[in-house]
Amino acid sequence: MLNISKNELEKKIDITNYASGKRVFNIEYYKHFNNFLKIFAIIIFVALFLPWTQNITGNGLVTTLTPGQRPQTIQSQIPGRIEQWYVREGDNVQKGDTILRISEVKSDYFDDQLIERTNDQINAKISSVDNYKFKVSALGRQITALKQDRALKLEIARNKLLQSKLKVKSDSIKFEAAKTNIKIAESQFNRIAMLQNEGIMAVKDVEEKRLKLQETQAKLIEQENNLLAAKNNVLNAKAEISSVNATYADKISKAQSDQFTAESSGLNAQVEVSKLENSNSNYKVRNSLLFVTAPQNGYINKALKGGIGETFKEGEQLVSIMPAQVDLAVETFVRPIDLPLLHIGEEVRVEFDGWPAIVFSGWPNVSYGTYGAKVVAIDRFISSNGKYRILLAPDENDHDWPEGIRAGSGARTIALLEDVQIWYELWRQLNSFPPNYYQPEGNSKGTSDSKKK
Repeated sequence: MLNISKNELEKKIDITNYASGKRVFNIEYYKHFNNFLKIFAIIIFVALFLPWTQNITGNGLVTTLTPGQRPQTIQSQIPGRIEQWYVREGDNVQKGDTILRISEVKSDYFDDQLIERTNDQINAKISSVDNYKFKVSALGRQITALKQDRALKLEIARNKLLQSKLKVKSDSIKFEAAKTNIKIAESQFNRIAMLQNEGIMAVKDVEEKRLKLQETQAKLIEQENNLLAAKNNVLNAKAEISSVNATYADKISKAQSDQFTAESSGLNAQVEVSKLENSNSNYKVRNSLLFVTAPQNGYINKALKGGIGETFKEGEQLVSIMPAQVDLAVETFVRPIDLPLLHIGEEVRVEFDGWPAIVFSGWPNVSYGTYGAKVVAIDRFISSNGKYRILLAPDENDHDWPEGIRAGSGARTIALLEDVQIWYELWRQLNSFPPNYYQPEGNSKGTSDSKKK
């Protein structure tokens, strides 16, 4: 009944006396449901006080712990043309195994005897260097001989200069003696002439004294000439010394110039030898690059350049390889607001794609199919997706990761934080509060007693 009318029939008529009313109102069918609701409410109320582990979840990929173990491509350092393949995709190769052979595409390296011809050029240049060394040695001996000859010539010229100086002294003494003699001869002649005028001496005596005076005058002139000649000899000796110095200085300078020129030419030849040896080494290395080899043990993933006769440039990718020995890791991403809650060495649970798992993020003890990991690296700069990259390594104290995991597969991570009650977690989630900030054990800022052990 809808009770639309103000005339309430239910107050005037007892519907429980009817058959249908007896069947409906006399049976308490809702009693069990009410009891269920009460019990359920009690269970929910009790569950609100159960422990809950705060966590930070993230999605990531399986990778490797070290960069050298990650998938890589093999490039050629030189341009070339593919001549022969020695492997197929999926093959297991060891370090140094030949993957393919290439040939040159540059005309500068077409000569099959390029290395031998370069060696001949090197030998010729080495001989040229030796010849220049011999020339430098010969010029050195020539310079030594010139210096010795100059020393002898200078010694002779100095001796001659000394003789000339002594001759000057001797002639000067003789010249002074001649002066004295002429004075004596003049004095004697004047006395004889005066005595002859007085009639004491004969004319003959006067004439003898006059003759002697003339002879003395002649000797004086001769001694003066000798003195001047000796002085000229001194000047000539000095000039000869200067001439010897100048002559031999010119010869020695020319020989030294030739020696320096030979040394310079020898050094230039040595430079050319070094360049040729460098080119020869480059040719040998380039020949070894005609065989592309595996850089490490691994598996051939995919040939990026196929066929025979296809050309490529230097640095162009030829084939991709996956290392055989890898230390698996997981890279995951967390929000910037959660980054301060993670630390190096923090425990994380990982769920791998393709491996069945039952996960209760708040109750890790009842989760199944997850594996332990620890934080080993945290990026200092945000990634392009607006999150920070975290690198996880296997936990040595937990179960080993599955052997069938390959790099590149997906993973879901759960970082375990503090233990709180469920009502607190619900209240935090409703208010969009971040998880409780804490520090790991051993941190200088303190340790939370409620941290997940």
